[in-house]
Amino acid sequence: MDDVIAGIGTKIRLLRQGRGLSLQQLAERSGVSAASIHKIERNSMVPTIAVLMKLARSLDRSVSYLVDEEDAHPSSAVLVRAKSRDPMFASREGVAMENIAGPSGRFTLGGAVVTVAAGRDSGKSPLMHPGEELVYMLSGALEFELDETYHVRQGDSLHFRTDRPHRWRNSTARPAKAIWISLQTA
Repeated sequence: MDDVIAGIGTKIRLLRQGRGLSLQQLAERSGVSAASIHKIERNSMVPTIAVLMKLARSLDRSVSYLVDEEDAHPSSAVLVRAKSRDPMFASREGVAMENIAGPSGRFTLGGAVVTVAAGRDSGKSPLMHPGEELVYMLSGALEFELDETYHVRQGDSLHFRTDRPHRWRNSTARPAKAIWISLQTA
């Protein structure tokens, strides 16, 4: 049991760093103080279940992922069955995400099947973070604002660097569904 508790901090730190988040950014995203997150990551504090739930949700993981025992020698591959996809935390209403990638603590590439409801968008402020994203439209259409505006429709893909201001929106009357691949760099 001690190994599982000791592994929680490491998993949180790896997930946070893999997403390019500072302690303060994770604190703002989760509602848990930066000092507490720092202590948890250093294994000098055991989090309550409520704190674990907040951190897991803000890192797009389940609490069970944070407390699950891992093999000493994990496989180099992870198979995600269609019926076993974990839902991911979506910070915007009208956006549903299902994980199609392996655990982010072990991999730097992430992926999800993302459904964006009609009329929904990424928010008023442009997004900007280190990395790249590749979006392949399965159905519907999304509009991306980068250096210029891109209209991405079924069968189209858009690959872009995320260290530049960017926004997206579904300006249609139908939901849009895409495979969204992201690479977070430090």
